[in-house]
Amino acid sequence: HQAGKCLDVPPSGIRVRGRRSTPGRYFQVAHPGNGWGGTDITDPLAVIESIDPKTAWPGLRLLLTSTTGEDSLYCVLDEALRPVPVEAPEAVRRTVERIGENCEPALTSILFMAGAGGSLRAGVTENPVLLTREVQSSLVRVTIGGAPCMLWPGGGITIMADVLRIPDNAFGYVPTPALVAPIEFTLRADLYARLGGHVDHAVPLETLLAEYGGGARHQGWIAGNPWPLP
Repeated sequence: HQAGKCLDVPPSGIRVRGRRSTPGRYFQVAHPGNGWGGTDITDPLAVIESIDPKTAWPGLRLLLTSTTGEDSLYCVLDEALRPVPVEAPEAVRRTVERIGENCEPALTSILFMAGAGGSLRAGVTENPVLLTREVQSSLVRVTIGGAPCMLWPGGGITIMADVLRIPDNAFGYVPTPALVAPIEFTLRADLYARLGGHVDHAVPLETLLAEYGGGARHQGWIAGNPWPLP
């Protein structure tokens, strides 16, 4: 490996199976499976393709480990240059443990992306273009089920949110076919009036809760989501 060269570590003469990328780096060493590191490797020594007797030497130490540190094997080359498993020294065991400590749970990033069309914006204000401009100038905050959104830099209102910050069962479906997502526009009342908002149809939250509170689903605010008021 290039790092070894910089530290004056002599070449080991050990060739690993797979496609060589750069010195000491190999890819496509194995296939997916239930063995080491989610591969089909059950015998870690099988990854060694050859050991050059002109370069390797008896007593050469090898540490084979998965990227998560869950599996490891420590070996020393004998007089015939064969890897012999031996008990790993304390320093090596600590190294493997540190590899495991630096692993994080495997998560998937799931982002929901949506666009606010003209008819949706017209349901908010009489002039949808004015609403778009204020959203792009950050005077109107857009959320999906209370989750903060990233506004795409192009025209219109195209937003993206982390589904883990959106309440459970927040999405619906109609036969169009289309998904139905909860999109909220939060802004000051005076700005809403200047944008041509449907002020006559705006009601206090207390009135809304009194009318629909009995049949509405109540859910606490998700920790970590900022309050949407700009």
